[in-house]
Amino acid sequence: MIRFLLIALLLFLYLLLGIPVLLVEKLVAKINPHARDISCLRMVQWAFKLMLWITGADISYIGRENVPKDRAVLYVGNHNSYFDILLTYSQCPGLTGYVAKSEMLRYPLLRDWMKRLYCVFLDRSDLRAGMQMILTCIDYIKNGISICIFPEGTRSKDGQMQPFHEGSLKMAAKTGCPIIPMAISNSAQIFENHMPFVRPCKVIVEYGAPVYPKELSKEDQKFLGAYTQKKIQEMLDQHHID
Repeated sequence: MIRFLLIALLLFLYLLLGIPVLLVEKLVAKINPHARDISCLRMVQWAFKLMLWITGADISYIGRENVPKDRAVLYVGNHNSYFDILLTYSQCPGLTGYVAKSEMLRYPLLRDWMKRLYCVFLDRSDLRAGMQMILTCIDYIKNGISICIFPEGTRSKDGQMQPFHEGSLKMAAKTGCPIIPMAISNSAQIFENHMPFVRPCKVIVEYGAPVYPKELSKEDQKFLGAYTQKKIQEMLDQHHID
């Protein structure tokens, strides 16, 4: 319980002390928007790394060299835990927005930081809003901002991937950006499997080789979600955690 309370306290203090930081960053943006973006990215990554350290998790990252450093990508991963965001965002080499549930807009300060970090919010009950979200992501990618999405639509409760929503990968098909498959193993063991306790465990995050949609067969392009999910499952099958 102590680990959970420490993480909750750190999050609270970060959001509280971040109020003047957001105001300063707003002023910085008028002079140098890119500098503002990078400073926000690094500050949040530092906080996430500290939270992960508090969990005591033994985290292994594999294949980070597969992530291009000179262009925007679409990160696609399986989703078992709230900590998947911390595990992956803390490693992003450049600006990256995450696709989040529209329910996150309910939380002041947290939503402000998410917007500042180019996160987009998906209302799953509104088809038109979903299409607008994809268009926004396409615009971000064209402007050099990577996007991360968990296409199952929700966290898996049993560790088994649910079918990916094909529409969520349209942004890669439309922009031609590389897809980076991410296979995350055992992250639910940090928290979800024994809430409200946070416990040390072994976690593996693997980045697969980039998938370039235009280089695939027409059949695989048509079912890009299923193709990417297969690649992720192949990596998960190779992870062995005692």
